[in-house]
Amino acid sequence: MLIVTGATGHLGSLIVNRLLERIPADRIGVSVRDVSKAAGLAERGVRVRAGDFTEPDSLKHAFEGAERVLVVSAAIRGGGALTANSAAIDAAREAGAQRILYTSHQAASPVSLFPPQQVHAATEEHLKRQGVPYTALRNGFYASALGYYIGSALKTGTLAVPQDGPVSWTAHEDVAEAAALSLAENGGLEGVTPPLTAPRALDFADVADVLGRITGRTVTRVVMDDDEWVSAAVAGGMPRPAAEFSLTMFAASRNGEFNVTDPTLEATIGHPAKTVHEVLETVLRSR
Repeated sequence: MLIVTGATGHLGSLIVNRLLERIPADRIGVSVRDVSKAAGLAERGVRVRAGDFTEPDSLKHAFEGAERVLVVSAAIRGGGALTANSAAIDAAREAGAQRILYTSHQAASPVSLFPPQQVHAATEEHLKRQGVPYTALRNGFYASALGYYIGSALKTGTLAVPQDGPVSWTAHEDVAEAAALSLAENGGLEGVTPPLTAPRALDFADVADVLGRITGRTVTRVVMDDDEWVSAAVAGGMPRPAAEFSLTMFAASRNGEFNVTDPTLEATIGHPAKTVHEVLETVLRSR
């Protein structure tokens, strides 16, 4: 049984769908907090069980019979994320999983300026200590995050955000495919992977150019002072903690943390990775 956690989240659901293209549904199990949200998977023959990283006792039943487990990183901010990720990894080991996979990040580092990367680095270290074959999938920065920053630019023609640096914007669909292949084909990606990224890193000036090409309008990138941007974001309705958290992403990018690309993702999935242009076209069509 191949187990995927968080199968009702965006990345988890994509991974399960990619698995269903490759192996029989009765070989796939999912661990979800709310089984009612995975009714469609159950109807397709996937084993659906309740499991919550923050309630470790629930994972014993959820992971029962696991041959391999893919732990999709917990969508929790702060120290709780490491505790939750570690609980899932421990449960996978205790269930007898022969390989444990984890969705990490290409910038995982204990000294990152972007707090989630510190969590990824600590989770990787916990994973290494389990004495079980493992794969830490170092995914590129998810390109869908750009959707949070382009709204006003589409209205005003100005993309005003803090100083940044190049980022390895990578599509969820591509890293999901790599994860599914790694889970389904034991012996593929092993250990801490190279960065699983699209082939180009773009800064927000590049993103503004892409928006201009898609919309046929001139989109100008404007650099805002950090504090000014936080104040503007809060005034626009973003909670201050969320704005201050977002600012750390810009600080890390201008520090060069996300300015990394590697051919491993495209080699793994066997086709070109989606470009930022393609991702943003999809984002704009959905608005």
